[in-house]
Amino acid sequence: MVESGSSVPRRQLGRHLRQAREEAGMTLEAAAQELEWSRAKMYRIEGGQTLMRKHDVLAMCTVYAATRELTEALVALSVESKSKGWWHAYGDVIPAWFELYVGLEAAASRLRFFQLALIPGLLQTPEYAAAIFRTMPGTTEPEVTQAVALRMERQRLLTRRRPKAPTLEVILDQAVLYRQVPDQEAMRAQLAHLVNNAQATGVRVRILPPDAGALAANAGSFAILDFPPLGRQQVDPPTVYIEELTGALYLDKPAELATYADRWDRLSARALSADESDDLIATVIKESYE
Repeated sequence: MVESGSSVPRRQLGRHLRQAREEAGMTLEAAAQELEWSRAKMYRIEGGQTLMRKHDVLAMCTVYAATRELTEALVALSVESKSKGWWHAYGDVIPAWFELYVGLEAAASRLRFFQLALIPGLLQTPEYAAAIFRTMPGTTEPEVTQAVALRMERQRLLTRRRPKAPTLEVILDQAVLYRQVPDQEAMRAQLAHLVNNAQATGVRVRILPPDAGALAANAGSFAILDFPPLGRQQVDPPTVYIEELTGALYLDKPAELATYADRWDRLSARALSADESDDLIATVIKESYE
């Protein structure tokens, strides 16, 4: 991997190649023999420890009888894994159905979100999510319906049993509570949903008060994803995810992770406690919607 690039796409590529092999019913040794590679090479590929050439990905997909769509997506990942400062533009290089972040989110054991503008997708109600999607120019009602359905599907990971559901920690800028969507009833229900979910096992929601000032503005919205170890080995390092209007940035170099971990700790130190946050949200509901 080039020094300035991200390891996220090659890690994701390795994970999906391993999944394709397992779905084909092949052991690591059998696949290595068929491809005329060493077992060590296969292990490095599936662990995301090495760059992949396009023709090698094609060879593996052929052996695994992967679909054309999956093959195209994995080839695209192999190309992007060589990029410096890796950016993922949805629906551009990688097909929209193969959304990199969703795969990372599903594999994480701990999710931390700081949000300045919106309720995170994992805690959105269908009505609130629909109101947000309708603000996107050119979005049709069928597209809104599909987008909401996909978002609700993502939320199932919070209640899954195997693998164990990830913990979810959310810090919301207090202004988010007052940021209206066109449907006031949807906003009231969303805030109530936020309180209910904050009391669920493995979910913690806290509010950052206005006196945090520049600390919030300088941070910008971001997410930190932590992944479970494989035995005693930490295969996937934590990843910082920053979403923008036309793409998303994935950061996983030690210095980058340290910077965002420090910012999270600073925000956490200034945020209200979970109980204080619940009380504040309840007050906003009472004062604004009752």
